[in-house]
Amino acid sequence: MVKSVAKVPFKRIHERAAKRKGGEKVLLSLMPKKPNPKALAKLADDRVLSDIAARVFSAGFVWSVIENKWPGFEEAFLEFNPKRLLFQPAEFWEKLASDTRIVRNPQKIKSVRENAKFVTDIAAEHGSFGKFLASWPADDQVGLMEVLAKRGSRLGGYSGQYFLRFIGWDAFVLSGHVLLCLRDSGVPLSESGTSKKDLRAAQAQLNAWRQESGLPMSWVSRISALSIGENYDVARLKEIMSE
Repeated sequence: MVKSVAKVPFKRIHERAAKRKGGEKVLLSLMPKKPNPKALAKLADDRVLSDIAARVFSAGFVWSVIENKWPGFEEAFLEFNPKRLLFQPAEFWEKLASDTRIVRNPQKIKSVRENAKFVTDIAAEHGSFGKFLASWPADDQVGLMEVLAKRGSRLGGYSGQYFLRFIGWDAFVLSGHVLLCLRDSGVPLSESGTSKKDLRAAQAQLNAWRQESGLPMSWVSRISALSIGENYDVARLKEIMSE
């Protein structure tokens, strides 16, 4: 059994979230798709790189703008084929800095090349990046985030967490509301909530709540976020989550 340090059982958090959102049915409508490890293992490396790039370019930007421009990103970055991108000369990357099909951020453009190498290296080691993700222990997201941050480019913090969530790995996202829920439940976290000690403490408690509830980690994370803090309108929440 995973040891819980929280003073509040997840059942109570779940009930609180359902009450705030207008019932269990409404709450369920706000949950992410259930993770599918088999589908994740079959994911092509170009789709992994595409999702990595989407999360990197979305960081600090309006997500809907990036989404609307994404067909242009796919064209400009050669459908995010990692090996093709690694063969491109310096001129190719220099021209992208003035390419109107994409958001022209030189540092983020550079990260695509660096992450193409990251994806290619991981695929060489594990058969594919999807297989690597699918085989990573479900109770050690913090360890996986460390790999993303150290070996990838611009994949630390929320970018790495959102990449895992969007790609289909069963991930938590330590948003301000999730951290608030953890603190309110008695989990000792620093003010920032981002130190290695904080991440391990959050992981341990979320693991315990997942075991208690039998729900996917992404659902435990989302329910925790919806159980406390500002109670946003359901329609607006759905709009935000679709971005």
